Amino acid sequence: MQKLDSKIPEGPLAEKWSRYKARLRLVSPANKKKIEIIVVGTGLAGSGAASALGELGYNVKVFCFQDSPRRAHSVAAQGGINAAKNYRNDNDSVYRLFHDMVKGGDYRARESNVYRAAEVSNDVIDHFTALGVPFARDYGGSLDTRSFGGVQVSRTFYAKGQTGQQCLYGTYSSLNRQIAKGTVKMFPRRDMLDVVIVDGKARGIITRNLLTGELERHSAHAVVLATGGYGTVFYLSTLGLGSNASAAWSAYRKGALFANPSFIQIHPTSIPVLNEYQCKLTLMSESLRNDGRVWVPKEQGDKRHPTEIPEEERDYYLERRYPAFGNLVPRDVASRAAKERCDAGYGVGDTGLSVYLDFKDAIEKQGKKAIRDKYGNLFEMYEKITGINPYNQPMRIYPAGHYTMGGLWVDYNLMTTIPGLYAIGESNFSDHGANRLGASSLMQCCGDGYFILPNTISAYLADDIRTGTIPTDNSAFEEAEKAVEDRIKRIMSVGGKETASSFHKRLGKIMWDHCGMRRDAEGLMKGVEMLKELEEEFWENICVPGSTDDLNHELEKALKVADFFEVGRLMCEDALQREESCGAHFREEHQTETGEAKRNDTDFAYVAAWEFQGAKTEPKLHKEPLRFKYVELKERSYK
Repeated sequence: MQKLDSKIPEGPLAEKWSRYKARLRLVSPANKKKIEIIVVGTGLAGSGAASALGELGYNVKVFCFQDSPRRAHSVAAQGGINAAKNYRNDNDSVYRLFHDMVKGGDYRARESNVYRAAEVSNDVIDHFTALGVPFARDYGGSLDTRSFGGVQVSRTFYAKGQTGQQCLYGTYSSLNRQIAKGTVKMFPRRDMLDVVIVDGKARGIITRNLLTGELERHSAHAVVLATGGYGTVFYLSTLGLGSNASAAWSAYRKGALFANPSFIQIHPTSIPVLNEYQCKLTLMSESLRNDGRVWVPKEQGDKRHPTEIPEEERDYYLERRYPAFGNLVPRDVASRAAKERCDAGYGVGDTGLSVYLDFKDAIEKQGKKAIRDKYGNLFEMYEKITGINPYNQPMRIYPAGHYTMGGLWVDYNLMTTIPGLYAIGESNFSDHGANRLGASSLMQCCGDGYFILPNTISAYLADDIRTGTIPTDNSAFEEAEKAVEDRIKRIMSVGGKETASSFHKRLGKIMWDHCGMRRDAEGLMKGVEMLKELEEEFWENICVPGSTDDLNHELEKALKVADFFEVGRLMCEDALQREESCGAHFREEHQTETGEAKRNDTDFAYVAAWEFQGAKTEPKLHKEPLRFKYVELKERSYK
């Protein structure tokens, strides 16, 4: 029987983290040399944590399925990273950043965790500046900032449209420093397939060497998952093709609770689907909405070229509906508004499933060079993919799956319900509630990895200074490896005729249609049944060519898709039980007269944490009540 204890410290909100750190148990420098920590994932959270823990003197083993940590999906983040520096003197503060995040998440996140993320944000910017990340600067040489959705200040630091890439390179340099010093050992091309529990504690992982197919056992005193989100459950998403849920899902199957799985973000500015053969979509940064204006024709079915439609016949619907925030409303609001316009017949393009993002006014006012300096690589990317020059005519955009606010449940220490197993960055649920504000992802990942986990993990590891090396020849490791081996044999032995990608595409359509931007009870129940039927077909007709003792991409994909069936069902179950609309979770039955999300704070102001009960048994729901003392719980409005 699992029992949730968030371990939120007492005291005033603004002093919780500093007071808590001052009372944490420590591990001495000499004893840190006796401790081993596994970090899975080498994005900003994972590489940041590994380099920080290595700097502290721990022995760190880092795993990634790519050939280099530089290929982690953090590299794809474009727009920026938030911090409450108030360089623009626009009345920003740590509290305002905290309040914007809680409101942006539609009041479905813990106050304490969100405030801490805002508090360490300034440290993150200072750290990256010291690492040499080339953030944009103004004419005088000071760091420049811009605005993002759901806020009315300019707090987003950026490096053109390549912020994630530049931050990851900085993090990679700090990771390499520790590799060279010998405190960190890198294991590339390894796929984590299970977590090993010894005497109730996470003590290691089972990996598959993707080049040789060999199953490997790795032990440590603690395991940190920094494996990102599960947005590729939709098949078509802005995420890299390798992004998956399997590492976190193996932890869920071993007893770690999974929180708010239905909270998944749809990004409003993606390049629309161009053909039926696509396997991913391309993000166009939210930062573009600083200067780009979103519009559709006022006349339904208007197929004229956008440059032929006069100003008075254009509907700038975000500016019309939300005058206080205009085009920079939060992502969930902008996504639903785009879908509503397209569903009503005002969409543009051949399919009618897109809207315009127009830079004409900005170019006329600021000049082409100024726009190129801010967004040049994004404009080049758009033209390369679509063949359309956005300097001369509007971009076409449409919402797409992007980020998961749900994830493994963690307490204030970022520990899951399995002692010794931590989840950081997008792999946990903790900071964004039902909707993440733009540029807060990098902020959370880097804060978790560099400044939060290295402090909180010491209190747990203080009890392990006499434990010694964790052996891998015990029954727990043997059983975990045997379970992985049996699963691989099962999937290889089916001998069907349909590929993993084909099943994934069909699975993704079910999820998009029934658990996407707009949901209802009937559709969600239908989605669950369709997923069950497709999963049965999968285990009867999956085709995995090749062998298990060599490089086998089809086997990798098939294992991930098998997990996505379970992920999808839990998403639908979570969305079904949450009889309200909040943030990105929009139930058709629960909306205001103007079509906005309608929360039910009386019955649903809680974190839904699900406990695995078996493959054929319904999961058990646990509820962590959310209490708001420092923000007023009220209807979210951006008008």
